[in-house]
Amino acid sequence: MGNSEQAQRIIVPLDVADEQSAIALIDQLPQVNFWKVGLELFTSTGPKILEVLKSKEKRIFLDLKFHDIPNTIVGASRSAARYGVDLLTIHAACGKEALKAATEAAQEGAAQAGVKPPKLIAITLLTSISARQLAFDLKIPLELPEYALEMALLAQEAGLDGAVCSPQEAAQLRQTCGDHFLLVCPGVRPTWADIGDQKRSLTPAQAIIAGADYLVIGRPITTATEPELAWKRISEELTTVA
Repeated sequence: MGNSEQAQRIIVPLDVADEQSAIALIDQLPQVNFWKVGLELFTSTGPKILEVLKSKEKRIFLDLKFHDIPNTIVGASRSAARYGVDLLTIHAACGKEALKAATEAAQEGAAQAGVKPPKLIAITLLTSISARQLAFDLKIPLELPEYALEMALLAQEAGLDGAVCSPQEAAQLRQTCGDHFLLVCPGVRPTWADIGDQKRSLTPAQAIIAGADYLVIGRPITTATEPELAWKRISEELTTVA
């Protein structure tokens, strides 16, 4: 896989507060093809930021992490699919009924708008949650890797296309869920970058080797003194992966 192909696997989050800042970041990193729009920016701009990205022919990961009752999940998934985004996230902890309903609603919404349906990606467990927090704060008796795997399997059974997981769970999920289940890994940090609040991290090359399809890499690029240089450095590191 060539340099540009490997670089397509990097998703950069638009973790900024408003449309103006988002456009500035997009323009600063013209080589980035895949952007993540999360709760903060979408709450600030609404779908306008998606129109901006579409006009620049960028791919979109709409990371709103829906977590609600089935009826609400249906309406939200149908609406989100109409935007023509590439990836859309839903918490696996919503349960199988909500997850199944979301897949049907997303197909429906995309068909109504005449766009390609998004790949639905389940949130297994937020990467900021440690094993200790899972046990003591959330009172979940399973070991963390086992819990992440169970959530991914639940999502797969419900017909979702993939899961978000930490790089450390990627190898096990890839082995269990097979080659066609998409794995999106945030919490990826190059050796030269600050870990920040990520508790379960690997380097970009390690995450790809472990089985990740997409890497979500934010701060090591966006807060670098020279973001373009940081992007180039990570892209080059990925070319060493077969």
